[in-house]
This record gives sequence, structure tokens and C-alpha cells, in this order.
Amino acid sequence: MAFKDYFKFNKDKTTFIFIGGKGGVGKTSVSSATALWLAEQGKKTLIVSTDPAHSLSDSLEVPIGSYPREIKTNLFAVEIDPDVAMAQKQAQLEAQKAANPDDAGGLFGMDFLSDQLDMASSSPGADEAAAFEMFMGVMNSDEFDVVVFDTAPTGHTLRLLSFPEVMDSWVGKMMMLKAKLGSATNALRKIMPFMDEIDDPQTSEDLKRTKEQIDQAKAVLSDPDRTTFKMVVIPEEMSIYESERALEALSKYDITVDSVIVNQVMPDICDCDFCHSRHKLQQKRLALIDQKFPDQHIAEVPLFKDEVKGQEKLLNLAHILYDGEDNDEVVQEAIQL
Repeated sequence: MAFKDYFKFNKDKTTFIFIGGKGGVGKTSVSSATALWLAEQGKKTLIVSTDPAHSLSDSLEVPIGSYPREIKTNLFAVEIDPDVAMAQKQAQLEAQKAANPDDAGGLFGMDFLSDQLDMASSSPGADEAAAFEMFMGVMNSDEFDVVVFDTAPTGHTLRLLSFPEVMDSWVGKMMMLKAKLGSATNALRKIMPFMDEIDDPQTSEDLKRTKEQIDQAKAVLSDPDRTTFKMVVIPEEMSIYESERALEALSKYDITVDSVIVNQVMPDICDCDFCHSRHKLQQKRLALIDQKFPDQHIAEVPLFKDEVKGQEKLLNLAHILYDGEDNDEVVQEAIQL
């Protein structure tokens, strides 16, 4: 089966593709190439950068902001900015304050929530929270045929993908707390006015709705017909072993890893001693990759002599990866020292 045949598309339902791996292995190049190729196939595609470093705009050589924008036919792009996401939340709270000035104070009132958002915007999980909200948004809209996530290095991505579990646990505890406090609210209401907010039926509805959205997100993430993860590695031991650990972690979240993309594979250039030595070493690492990832489809991308940057070069990479174009053209493009 050709590598491109591993893509699964669902009528009227968005397909999600996460591309991840260790820092420096070429995730953004592979993500950008994949998105360009899918758009070229006629799929309405959104590429989302969840990496705080945001090199997506550099890779595609087009300005990309914090809101989805069309950069070419069938291709939209967005770089998630936690500060912008938090600013939107603040604006929503301000609008609610203006509409309901009597509800603005209190321990669990708008002022309290505003302070919490200020702290959340600088917390270690702000990027993951913003990325998860973007995922929830595109998941529920089905506006795109496919969404490609250009993820941050492995640790950051694992936190993002664990976010539904964390949120589910938090909402569940809030619902349990509200149920336990329900019988005591009448007695406490006279001395603790904020109990009105805990006893508010709207709070229960909001929690239930959030729980339903989280459950839906978890179901989509664990559905191999809608969500897959492609691991990018380079033929070096550190990248291989980190990716092996990442696959073990992803399996705990029931996320399907369908393929491993080996980037920066050296050709065997016999009249270059350095190249020949590197090629021999990489062949050993490629054998290790076959051993470590027996259940995944393994595809190789050559090491190019120039940076793979800009849409033309990225599409060249995509055609090598997904259409199997190789032979002399690849060798000519590969590194020559």
C-alpha cells in the first residue's frame, strides 16, 4: 500500500492528522508539505501550528496570524497564540460584565474569573489549552476536510493530547463538588452569598455541556478513522528512542500512530568518505527503526542539499513522500559535499 493510501477521509466529517516528534527532526517541513499536498488533492485543508516557536510562516514563506487565513487554494493556516486566545476570553467576560453588572463580583464572579484568566495566560499549560480549544472548535464545525497539526516537540505535544483527560477530571470534580454542596447551599447562602452561583442551574448546564464536549473530543482523538498521528524521526539514536517512548505514551490516550517518517536520510555517495560513513551509520539506525516500529508504515525522506523552505520545495518533498517520486532527481537534490 502506498503511503498516501494511509489517509482516511470521512464524508461531512473532518479528518485530523497530528505530526510530531523530537525537536529539530523537521516536523514543520513535513507538516507544511503534507498540508500543501492535501490541498493539491482538492481537500479543504487547515494547518494549525501548536508550537510556541511558530516556524510555520517561515516554512511556507507567507505571513500567518492567530486566525485561520487562506494562503492558497484549498489551504488555510493559523498559528495558535495563547495571548490572543486569553484576550478573547477576557473580552467575553467584559461583555458578560456589561450585560450583567450585578454578577460581576463575588468569589466566583466575573472579577474572580478575570483574575484566573490573567494567571492562566502565563501558566505552563496556556499553549496546550489554546491548542485544545482550537481543536474543539474545528472538531465541532467540520468546515474543513482535513486539519493538520504541526505540533511542538514531543513533551509539549503529549501534554496537549493529555489535556482532554485533565479537563475531564477537573470538570468531573467540579460536578461532584456541586452535587455534594447542593444540600448545604440553603444553610450557607445567608452567610456566603457566592453560594448562589454554585447553586445556579446554569452552572450545572455549563458543566454538563463542557463535559459533553470533552467526551466528544476524546472520542474523536481515539477514533483511528478520524485521527492519526505521524511520527517524524531522523536516523539517530536519540530521536529513535524518544519517539519510541512517545508512541508508548500515545497508546495510553488511544491515539493511533499509523506511520513513522524518517527524515534526512543520506544517499550513498561513494566518492565522499564522510558521506559514505554517514550513510553506513544511518543504515544501522534505519534497521533499528524497523525493529522499534514494526506496526507502523515507515517512509523515508532524503536529506536535501538546500533548506526545504518555500512552497515549491515543500511540494517537492510531499511528492517524494506521498507519490513515491525518487530516482535521479532525489539524488541530485540530496546533499552533495
